[in-house]
Amino acid sequence: MTTPADVPDVRDPEQPGRLLTIERDALIPLLRDRAGEDFALPVAACPGWTVRDVLAHCSAALTRVAEGRFEEGVFWPEANDRDIAERADWSDARVVDELERGMGAAGPAIAGAGGRLDGLALGEWVHAGDVRDALGEPGAYGGAGLPDALALLARITRERGHVPLHADLDDLDEPLRLGESGGERTPGRFIGDGPTLVRLYAGRPVDGAPAFELAGVEVKELNIYG
Repeated sequence: MTTPADVPDVRDPEQPGRLLTIERDALIPLLRDRAGEDFALPVAACPGWTVRDVLAHCSAALTRVAEGRFEEGVFWPEANDRDIAERADWSDARVVDELERGMGAAGPAIAGAGGRLDGLALGEWVHAGDVRDALGEPGAYGGAGLPDALALLARITRERGHVPLHADLDDLDEPLRLGESGGERTPGRFIGDGPTLVRLYAGRPVDGAPAFELAGVEVKELNIYG
């Protein structure tokens, strides 16, 4: 990949939707080829949830965004559990159908939200990686969407004033700058591949991931969902 690593903080409103549609085109055909028992597999990154539960959560969230339905308490754990329960009697195919529509339809709404929902798009992409990981499929937290995911992650961590980190990635030609300390803290350094960096920032297990180096920052400090 040759995408510039030190991306500017100017928001690309189409980027979150583009990330979702790229993942849609890769994930949905994979899901349609899976047997029913695969949807009952546990997802290590989401304790207590199966593949089907993660897909139902994602499809519900993206549908809500596309339709502009933001009730009080939306996206809290209780609401997520309720969304999953409401789809308990759906067929697996119906859940996948809703997910496919949501991954395409949510983009314009996210683009028009001024950045408030950009993190949600990144989170849904990460969940797609969770599903790939649970199914033993290659490309978890990577694939064609990785350049947009890394650029989005870098911007979000800088906007949030997250711990500073310079990442030397196998996937990019130049170091990626994440987080922002205003000079108060020397940036940490990561050496490894993009999917492993995503795992660390998303609080996902790195067991079995390619070897990496991390210095000047603790793993727990990187987790944007912690």
